[in-house]
Amino acid sequence: MSDATIGTPEQLRDPNYSPPLIKAVPLGIQHVLAMFVSNVTPAIIVCGAAGFGFGSNSPDFPQMIYMIQMSMFFAGVATLFQTIGVGPVGARLPIVQGTSFAFIPIMIPLVVGKGVDAIAVLMGGIVVGGLFHAFLGLFIGRLRFALPPLVTGLVVTMIGLALVKVGVQYAAGGVPAIGTEEYGSGLNWFMACTVIVVTLGLKFFARGMLSVSAVLIGLLVGYAMAFVLGQVNLGNVGNAASFALPNPLHFGIEFSVAAIIGFCAMSFVSAVETVGDVSGITKGGAGREATDKEIQGATYADGVGTAISGLFGALPNTSFSQNVGLIAMTGVMSRMVVTIGALFLIICGLIPKIGAIISSIPIEVLGGGVIVMFGMVVAAGVSMLSDVNWNRRNMVIFAIALSLGLGLQLEPGALQYLPGTLKVLATSGILPAAVIAIVLNLVLPEELSDEATEEVSGGMAGHGQGSLEQDDHV
Repeated sequence: MSDATIGTPEQLRDPNYSPPLIKAVPLGIQHVLAMFVSNVTPAIIVCGAAGFGFGSNSPDFPQMIYMIQMSMFFAGVATLFQTIGVGPVGARLPIVQGTSFAFIPIMIPLVVGKGVDAIAVLMGGIVVGGLFHAFLGLFIGRLRFALPPLVTGLVVTMIGLALVKVGVQYAAGGVPAIGTEEYGSGLNWFMACTVIVVTLGLKFFARGMLSVSAVLIGLLVGYAMAFVLGQVNLGNVGNAASFALPNPLHFGIEFSVAAIIGFCAMSFVSAVETVGDVSGITKGGAGREATDKEIQGATYADGVGTAISGLFGALPNTSFSQNVGLIAMTGVMSRMVVTIGALFLIICGLIPKIGAIISSIPIEVLGGGVIVMFGMVVAAGVSMLSDVNWNRRNMVIFAIALSLGLGLQLEPGALQYLPGTLKVLATSGILPAAVIAIVLNLVLPEELSDEATEEVSGGMAGHGQGSLEQDDHV
């Protein structure tokens, strides 16, 4: 997919190569288009859970616009840390940073129904979690043994499963509409399904950027449809400022044990994900393995970018995997290209009217987009799990971790007598599942007999890659 007019094959594989500006600018904007929707969605979900998002009629609704604005601005800042670097911080590679989905299941229990005042607790957790994330850079390479595909695949799958409910709620009309005649109406589902159909059509039948930006284009088509149907309210766009700088400690900052533990634990998972993204970029773009210095610098940038984001009211940042695929597709490894995309994000973050336009998207339209995105998170987890050697030992570990993690997530009342901090952490589902999987993977023996699983699986012990027939030959 690379273009010979951009540079020679050797130049395109060089992160330090600068293509002609007339080519670099559209390539940089491509990177922004590929991650734009995913980057602002977590802010919308967190504000909605807190009670001042879509459909809430809350006087604090402009605070969501601010968080959307900061999501763009600090995604750009964190990306500059990766592409340009500051001392040991940054991989000096074309890594795009954006707001992470992984932390949403941790954030929702901390803020649900508590209003804008609860955001200060998130910011404290984000700052401490970011600093912890940066600290992991000192020895991230030596920690990877504790997070094999069995664990990372389980965690990513759990993240997706925790979010799919949100997508369906949005498509049906949003949490404020639950219990009303409007919730789940044909009009709501028509708008959501328009987005889904357009997104799937582009994903399967288009090529290049049309395919990469399918969710964004699907949302634009759904937005146009909603506008025609009279479902778009542009009142906040007119009231929004044309320019505004980030406001330090905009939401305040509070330090909660539950938030700090939750964010630090998920930072561990996010750091390993970044290692995978860095390796994917160097393999796909330059045909080589990532160096220890690049992996360490990328982890530092993840953490520092996240900590700074928390000081200004933005959510945690991480490397974006969809942009790894875009580099492989275009064949352009230049970090200057991604730097241009980062500057574009920063400019967008300084213009509140852009955040206001995003906030005018009907929640049903957004629901169609997030159904696709969160479903893809589950699919990504399943894809990771396909690399697991499914012997009986790993099946038991997965079974126990998934059962307890997902079960506690679905039935939080089962832990009503736990202290507040432990309850918040346990009912996220993800943390108990991850802890169980990590501990069992480290302590259980490598072999389990046939009888050890057959009696508890109803005869469905599984006969995939790691079945006993294969294990006997190892």
